[in-house]
Amino acid sequence: MTTPFPFTSGQVLTAAEMNDITVLPINDQTDDYTLVAGDRGKRVIMNKATANTVTVDDAVFGVGDSVFIANKGAGVSTITAGAGVTINVSGSLALAQNGGGTLLALSASTFTFFPAGGVTTLDVEFLLVGGGGGGGKRTSLSGGGGGAGGFVTGTGIIGKDTYTIKLGAGGAGSTITQDNGVNGTASGFINAANGGGGGGSFTADSNGASGGGALATTGAGLGISGEGNNGGLGNGSGLGGGGGGGAGGVGGNSPGANTGGAGGAASTNNYTGSTISYSGGGGGGGQTTGGTAGTNAGNGGSNAAGANGTANRGGGGGGGGNGNNGGNGGSGQVVIRYLTADASAFTITATGATSGTPTVDGSYSYFEFTSTGTLVVA
Repeated sequence: MTTPFPFTSGQVLTAAEMNDITVLPINDQTDDYTLVAGDRGKRVIMNKATANTVTVDDAVFGVGDSVFIANKGAGVSTITAGAGVTINVSGSLALAQNGGGTLLALSASTFTFFPAGGVTTLDVEFLLVGGGGGGGKRTSLSGGGGGAGGFVTGTGIIGKDTYTIKLGAGGAGSTITQDNGVNGTASGFINAANGGGGGGSFTADSNGASGGGALATTGAGLGISGEGNNGGLGNGSGLGGGGGGGAGGVGGNSPGANTGGAGGAASTNNYTGSTISYSGGGGGGGQTTGGTAGTNAGNGGSNAAGANGTANRGGGGGGGGNGNNGGNGGSGQVVIRYLTADASAFTITATGATSGTPTVDGSYSYFEFTSTGTLVVA
C-alpha cells in the first residue's frame, strides 16, 4: 500500500487510504544526509558500509514534528546538530547497525532523540593486577623475594553508573633487619586482585596473592588459588633467600649457599593490544648472587639491595643480599575493554587512566588505569 501522506486541501480519503495512515513513508539514504521538512513523519533509513552522519538543521521542523531515524548499514550513523541546534539524548547519538530511534522537535532548534530499544547494559572484560610485595632484609643474611600481586581476568555486565577503580600499591621493601617486606595492596573494579606477600627476613613469611620467598628452609609464603603461587624456600644458613611466587609459577628455592632463588614466572595479557607480562615474583637475595626475577619484577640483590618491581606490572621486589635493603614491589594495573560496536548507546569516560576517553584497538575499546580513579558510563 501507498501512504496517503501528505494530505492536500479538500482531499477525500478512501477506506484503503485511511487504513494506510499508519504506514509511514521510508526515505532510504546511502550517504551523509541532511533532514528536510518533507521528512516529517517519515522513516529515514541510513544504509552505508562506512561511518556517516544525519544532520539536523535549524528552522526546518516545528514543535511536535518527529522523524524516525534508523541505520541498517555496517557503518555507524551519527545524528549531528547543525548550527544553532541542540539535540538532547539519554545515551548516544551514534547508531550502530540495526539501531534507531525517534527525533522529536521541542522547538525549531531544540530536539530530543529517543533511542529505540533502550540499551542499558554493556558487557566488559577486565584485567586486575594487585600490587607486588616488597623484598625482605636480614642483617648479614639474605632476604626472600616479594610475592607478585594477584593476576585476575574476568567478564561482567555494567550499566550507566560511576564505578570506582582501585589500583593496588606495591609493598615497600624492608629496611629494618628481621622485618619482612610489606605486602602489596589489592586492585579492584567489579572483582578484586589481592596484593602480593612480602619477602621473608625471619621465620614467619608473608602470604598474599603470591607468597613471599622464605629466608630459611621452612615457612615460604602461601599464594591464593586463581591469583598466584607460593614463594620459594631459602637455604638452611640464610645465605640465599627464596624467590617470591609469581602468577605463572611458584618461587624458586635457593639453589645453594650464597645464591638466591628465582622469582616465579609472570603471566601475560593483551587487552591493550600488546602482550604484557604482569605479576612476576621477586628474586631472592644472595650473599654473592641474587635470584633472577620473573618478568617486570625486581631481581634479588647480589651482595646488594634488591631491585624494585616495575610500576603498574604488579611484580614483587627483590630480596636484599647480605644485609642490604629489599626492593619495593611494583604497583598494580587495571584494564577494562569492550566491543566498540556494543557501546554506541553510551558515553564512557575515565579518570586515573592513560586517557580520559577510550583507546581503540581493532574491534575493542579499552581503558588502562595507572592510578586509582573512576569509570563513568553515561
